[in-house]
Amino acid sequence: MTRKKKGKSGKGISNLTNTILSILKKERNKSFNYKQIAAILGVNDTSSRNQIIKKLHALAAQKEIEEVERGKFKAIINAEYHSGILDLSVKGSGYVICDDFDEDVFIASNNINRGLNGDEVEFYVYKRRKRGKMEGEITQVIKRAKSDYVGVIQVHSNYAFVIPDSNKMYKDIFVPINKINKAEDGDKVLVSLEDWPENADSPNGKVLQVLGKPGEHNTEIHSILAEYGLPYEFPYEVQNFADTLDTSITAEEIAKRRDMRNVLTFTIDPKDAKDFDDALSFKILENGLYEIGIHIADVSHYVQEGTILDNEAYERATSVYLVDRVVPMLPEVLSNNACSLRPHEEKYTFSAVFKINNKAEVKDQWFGRTVTYSDARFAYEEAQAIIESKTNIIPQEVSLTGESYETSQEITDAVLKLDELAKIMRKRRMNEGAISFDKVEVKFDLDSEANPVGVFFKTTKDANKLIEEFMLLANKKVAEFIGKKSPKKTFVYRVHDEPDVSKLATLQGVVSKFGYKLNFKDKKTTTASLNYLLQEVVGKKEQNLVDTLTIRTMSKAEYTTHNIGHYGLAFDYYSHFTSPIRRYPDVMAHRLLQLYLDGGKSVNEDIYEDKCNHSSNMENLATKAERDSIKYMQIRFMEDHKNEEFLGVISGVTDWGIYVEIISNKCEGMVSVRDIKDDHYVFDEGQYALVGKTTKNMYQLGDEVIVKVKNTDLVKKHLDFNLIGKKEE
Repeated sequence: MTRKKKGKSGKGISNLTNTILSILKKERNKSFNYKQIAAILGVNDTSSRNQIIKKLHALAAQKEIEEVERGKFKAIINAEYHSGILDLSVKGSGYVICDDFDEDVFIASNNINRGLNGDEVEFYVYKRRKRGKMEGEITQVIKRAKSDYVGVIQVHSNYAFVIPDSNKMYKDIFVPINKINKAEDGDKVLVSLEDWPENADSPNGKVLQVLGKPGEHNTEIHSILAEYGLPYEFPYEVQNFADTLDTSITAEEIAKRRDMRNVLTFTIDPKDAKDFDDALSFKILENGLYEIGIHIADVSHYVQEGTILDNEAYERATSVYLVDRVVPMLPEVLSNNACSLRPHEEKYTFSAVFKINNKAEVKDQWFGRTVTYSDARFAYEEAQAIIESKTNIIPQEVSLTGESYETSQEITDAVLKLDELAKIMRKRRMNEGAISFDKVEVKFDLDSEANPVGVFFKTTKDANKLIEEFMLLANKKVAEFIGKKSPKKTFVYRVHDEPDVSKLATLQGVVSKFGYKLNFKDKKTTTASLNYLLQEVVGKKEQNLVDTLTIRTMSKAEYTTHNIGHYGLAFDYYSHFTSPIRRYPDVMAHRLLQLYLDGGKSVNEDIYEDKCNHSSNMENLATKAERDSIKYMQIRFMEDHKNEEFLGVISGVTDWGIYVEIISNKCEGMVSVRDIKDDHYVFDEGQYALVGKTTKNMYQLGDEVIVKVKNTDLVKKHLDFNLIGKKEE
């Protein structure tokens, strides 16, 4: 690969018309003479200057630009300019998402003009003849979405290039030899963009960090984090600050809190959990009501505003759950110790305490700081065993210790009553229009070297739903408590907008291939038919595909100070209060709730809206990193199964091939259209299918096919299949 050289002495400057127009449009309020343009282009010879002078006058004569004073030229603006976010495809073209238009604006690859995926860009639009859709051209990049990229470095004698891992980064990055940071040829590195000179084909950058050799486990995991700008260790000063915090439970602090240490309290979490940020307490009152406490780790007691610990937690905004590790929001001294509601330990908590009747109706509520003592810790499997057997015997095969044991009758009765109430709350929620998403989660059995030796699917059972319902109750009631106050108080809400109509229509088109119908007459019928669809696909080959597509149809949930309710949960008010160890918005909710309980005035809404936006953005990056780590581990798993044939379902169809998801392990790979040899196949968009020109043979979304691994690429996180054929009926 070669880079354009500066100063093309005596030779014609390529694409000079577009280059001059691009310079003038980018700085359309400024005027330029030929010397300034020559300097931008990095040319200084007489021939090049003469070309520029001649081209400037020619463009002025064509009314493309204007000569505002002798020898000084300016762009003629005859289009309305807009701004939006660029979403690039792997082919190099893309769409700009802009609030000014109901539809996204298509940008051809030759009109991208150095825009990169996620950038905020300025553009103008014109009607595309084909189908009358909007098409535009980017005129300038307003703000880069990111500056750091992960890729493999190719080192030459005097320079280097980094080939980015991301298939949406369409340019390699030029690195001067003095900025490779001791990287060796073939290393995976983190590179930062520094500039992109007008006359350079590639942006310039410098190597920030050498991540290791491509394909090695830690290299690839660290690469995933680096790609999204997520840290994997704490700065020394932050770690030291956390390590020196006073985490003791003192009589002075207990006196400021509601003491609930004598109330039966326990946690229910995943078997391998290390941080327990929520617990339930249960007490039968003399009037027949149940006092149920949802107790949450009081993170804000330790993480004080304005400290370096708080600043670090805010920047991270969330813990990141990769396949083989957790990258925590808080240092371990807090996340796994002081703030973790471990059994047989006193802890500072922030609680929502409800008095509830047998119909699961809330008759009274209290919010505030508490001190609690956890009497027991259950894994979901252990709590499920109690619910199913209705006894206090925990079988050996589901216990944390691997030994059968007996729990107290008091705890057993509490679990059974909580399960009964949770089922009533869940049924009521569904009747009020909530949508039941129970998407299958892929999990891996890893050996001591983090090699995937098996795949299993995480299922949601009654014990999971028990905890979910009471966490939802706390989140809802806290949000209502603040949201209904007058005058209005600034608060952090978790909102979820109604689904987009066009996305619902697309979903209907897909699921109709499997024989399902949706009714979008109104909100009630839409919700009912979506729930019916999600129930009908359970256990069927198309379940994961339909679940995924239905989730994609939904709007994204996000954090904001502007409450619009939560469509998916059918709540008018909803917040995140129950996981402050791993989510910064919960920390903000705790602080604001305590402020208002103390009679404090409402905080600045704009400041908190910015914090909400940051939290939503970081959550999105963490989700992408988590998905990439699953994809990476799936490819590692499939490397050891290259000689096997698998039954899969076609999960996507494009003009370049079909995507197939293996039914037994949910690994997804691509079959290139070029590798289907029995005919020439073309993409039929209307039928979501590849159709053979001669045979009319069809590979359609949802078809079951037999595939075999063709290629596994850990670096690009790409899995290729060979198509063996359709499943025989």
